[in-house]
Amino acid sequence: MASDGNGVGVGVAVKAGVIVGDAVGDGNDVGVNVTVGVGSGVSVGDGVSVAGSGVGETNTTGGRSAGMRAGLAPADCPHAASNPIPKNSAIVCMMWPVLIFSIRQIILMSVRNSNVDEPMQRPDLQEKLNSLPTKPGVYLYKNVQGKIIYVGKAVNLRNRVRSYFHNSAQHSPKNRHLVRDIADIEFIIAGSELEALLLENTLIKKHQPKYNIRLKDDKRYPYIKVHWQDPFPRVTTTRRLQNDGARYFGPYTAAWAAYRTLDLVRKIYPYLTCTRNIDGNDERACLYYHIGRCAAPCIGAVNQTEYREMIDGLCDFLGGHTEPVVKQLTDDMNAAAEALDFERAATLRDQIQAIHQIAEKQKVVSPDMVDEDVIAFARDDGNACVQIFFIRGGKLMGREYFLLDGANDTHDTELVTSFLKQFYDQVQDIPAQILLPQEIDELMIIRDWLKSKRGSKVRLSVPRRGQKKELIHMAAENAAETLAHLKAQWEMDQSKHTEALSELRERLHLPQDPVRIECYDISTLQGTHTVASMVVFAKGVPRKSDYRRFKIKTVVGKPDDFASMAEVLRRRFNRMQAAQSGELQTDAPGKSEQAASWATLPNLIIIDGGKGQLNAALQILDEFGLREVIPIVGLAKREEEIFVPGKSEPIMLPRRSQALYLVQRIRDEAHRFAITYNRNLRRKAGVASQLDSIPGVGPKRRKTLLKAFGSVKGIRAASVDEIAAVPGIPRHLAETIKELL
Repeated sequence: MASDGNGVGVGVAVKAGVIVGDAVGDGNDVGVNVTVGVGSGVSVGDGVSVAGSGVGETNTTGGRSAGMRAGLAPADCPHAASNPIPKNSAIVCMMWPVLIFSIRQIILMSVRNSNVDEPMQRPDLQEKLNSLPTKPGVYLYKNVQGKIIYVGKAVNLRNRVRSYFHNSAQHSPKNRHLVRDIADIEFIIAGSELEALLLENTLIKKHQPKYNIRLKDDKRYPYIKVHWQDPFPRVTTTRRLQNDGARYFGPYTAAWAAYRTLDLVRKIYPYLTCTRNIDGNDERACLYYHIGRCAAPCIGAVNQTEYREMIDGLCDFLGGHTEPVVKQLTDDMNAAAEALDFERAATLRDQIQAIHQIAEKQKVVSPDMVDEDVIAFARDDGNACVQIFFIRGGKLMGREYFLLDGANDTHDTELVTSFLKQFYDQVQDIPAQILLPQEIDELMIIRDWLKSKRGSKVRLSVPRRGQKKELIHMAAENAAETLAHLKAQWEMDQSKHTEALSELRERLHLPQDPVRIECYDISTLQGTHTVASMVVFAKGVPRKSDYRRFKIKTVVGKPDDFASMAEVLRRRFNRMQAAQSGELQTDAPGKSEQAASWATLPNLIIIDGGKGQLNAALQILDEFGLREVIPIVGLAKREEEIFVPGKSEPIMLPRRSQALYLVQRIRDEAHRFAITYNRNLRRKAGVASQLDSIPGVGPKRRKTLLKAFGSVKGIRAASVDEIAAVPGIPRHLAETIKELL
């Protein structure tokens, strides 16, 4: 074995599929020499690989091998180029994955061992680093405010965390900034690497750390939910995935897409949507039965076995497997026609035609007729967009894009790995195969995790040629086009925001652009549950982390918007003074950001109301000496009139101006935030009054019941046995609850 340059020489020998030690083989053994260096090659046999070269020829027993750059395994073994393949080389071909895995492990161990005595950065954290365990788990980096800025997992916590602080680990600006911002290190020991992966996903989703790659769009996508765990499964839509035995299909790009699919499917499979107790003894069915949209098991029109068979076919259809469904329906139609049941045959014919109409809109993209997801991505100026094609039964059922935060200065491999873990953590419908644009880290553990979620093997592969490679290319092109379109839209929106702020400054005679705008609104119902909202727009965009809501304390029993507005502003500026003087507690996580928000003064305050509300607000500004510091206006709803202090006539913004659109958006957001809080309080009060009136049900049992059934409606629909099964609810109380509700 020889090495040229600064490479690390590694010798491996294989005998009957077992790595036995050094690179000297005898008899039928195959000797393998590997040299790794800058641009180094890999040679198989008793040859010499010259560092920096891409191809090395080696004379083995009648065979030749080609060296591969950087020591990485290609899609196929290099001996595939030999013709014919020698006997010994054929053994190497079969053992190629084992060889490459072993070589990588040896190289990693060499690199790790070389860093043992390397000078460490951040000596102030040395004691914590030395105390880390060598077990698998999750590590959390925190900044000086106690906020979690990075979450990672490791098979060996000590080795992994220490690697961040070696000088050789500082490959990117992102890593340098991360190490600079770390003030504290915490860890959670896990039972296995798989357990650590699940915990890592949960913590990233919960804390949204600054330096982690994370899904930018936190909205929940709609799914079609088949309540398979019920005796007579209903079909609904949901945005929340639960491990409750139901079957989920999606995600859909928008709610209307899910509803449109269900509308078409219901013509073929007339499923249930109601929550009534199905026993087949109801006297009459609902309207849906009479218009052919429900099978009506409630009146015994179909029994449980027949209904569940129909729903099973619906699940196959939603999963993209239309051919078996069409075949079954065709057989049933022919059988009905032979039995002279022409009405049923006509119904089945219409269902088959509806399926064909849907199937015509689905493009066949895979001749293998398999279920697979195709993933690719595009990057530009720190932005990253991932595109997924959902292929079911060889047909392109849909596609979706996702934007990623924290993707700056990260390797493509890390980007794809992070996306896989976060996306499939919230997805139930996992296909048998996932096509990736490149190799990923943590391949084996991610594959095992997906297998545990799916219940069967999941293959992760990187296509090298053929139609599957074209699918990856198509997805990548879509990702690039989507990212370019979004960037153009962002730039246009930014231009509109800038225009709106400039126009507000001119029209309202403000000293500067209102970069931070706060808007206040009052919501009440005849003086009960009076609340207020404070919404914040920064540079024309909602800053929801700074939103605040207030429960009015001084106005009780009668509506008084003026006094309510005065209370809200007084409390807001009291918080401002406390934050500026350091009196607000900032030790708890997240409290420092809240204090900073309270301490920041707005460039403009908008009061939702006319002159009365504006005058009440001005009195509070006078109390705190802020009248000359913070511009304030009132916005009347009817004519969109803006009242300014000191002017009798309101200002009317042009009807099509960007400034008016922005003011309306801010006002509507404040109104939405306030009325939602008011409704929540009224709903909770209504629930409390209904349950508290039942003897034996106090606050604790009320909370337990609501947690078990979700609402009073759910409790009312439950049987006595189901209510009695709730911990802490005896049967006699369950009977009382059922009777009184």
